[in-house]
Amino acid sequence: MGEEILVPPRKFATSRLCEVSSFSTELMELHSEEPLLHILFIPGNPGIPSFYKEFIEAIYEIFEGSVSITAICHLSHTKESCANGRTFSLQDQINHKVDFINQELQDTGIPIVMVGHSIGSYICLEILKAMPLLGVKFTVALYPFLTLNKDSLKQSLIGLTSRSPILSTAASSLLRSLGLLPAPIKNLLVRGSLGPSWTAGAVEAVSTNLLQYQTMRNVLFMTRTEFEKLSEEPDWSFIRTKQDQIALLFGDDDHWGPLSLSEEISKWAPDADLAIEREGHTHAFCCTKAGSVWVAKHVAGLIKSRVLS
Repeated sequence: MGEEILVPPRKFATSRLCEVSSFSTELMELHSEEPLLHILFIPGNPGIPSFYKEFIEAIYEIFEGSVSITAICHLSHTKESCANGRTFSLQDQINHKVDFINQELQDTGIPIVMVGHSIGSYICLEILKAMPLLGVKFTVALYPFLTLNKDSLKQSLIGLTSRSPILSTAASSLLRSLGLLPAPIKNLLVRGSLGPSWTAGAVEAVSTNLLQYQTMRNVLFMTRTEFEKLSEEPDWSFIRTKQDQIALLFGDDDHWGPLSLSEEISKWAPDADLAIEREGHTHAFCCTKAGSVWVAKHVAGLIKSRVLS
């Protein structure tokens, strides 16, 4: 008989809570025994790590367990991290990530790669500004939201809702009412509104976290402060200074990070690694299996060629 080949079991991402600057913080993690580097993932808005479970597991599998990965929530965006009625701005969320790095990653001696999605891309750049000595080897921005798109009707409507106390309260209250329904009915409604391609994990993340009054209030409050800040021009000078340390992936049809932004970045930072995804995945790539795997392969390829080569 031939020698039996033992295939190691697949490792799954797990969640845990930690305290960062006295605030409960939900993490989703995969740890390597001997990591070549640590990938810190900053989510978009809503900042719910479980949306990205398939994505970070795919990256971990591509690297065959040789990297550690941490996805961090935004404060009060998950059921487990609600902070007693408090709302948190974009700047609060940036400060929270800086505090987390200082607490958990600063003195490990392991190289750091940051990956951000949507507004998480903007947060990554702000972390680089706030912590110039952090020693981040590379930063990847996925479907980046770095400035307002004045041509997007959807953004205008979202901005209107987030700015209006009446509309934001009404939206949060409506979702809370849906959250009171029995779980089978609630999940059926969520699945029906999001479509069949969304993974069971993404549907569960919505049902568990977003159908809560406090989490939706925080999602919309952060959105309001995002729109206020991102009405300004991006810091082109800073992006130029970091252009050899960043890569950006744009979607072919993404109003949050339109191709016009990619063109503008190429003028200011011609050495930045720019790519356009034309496979039909959406801004919410992490909510489908196909999108999670495709983007994971793209990110892993960048890290292998730009950091580990």
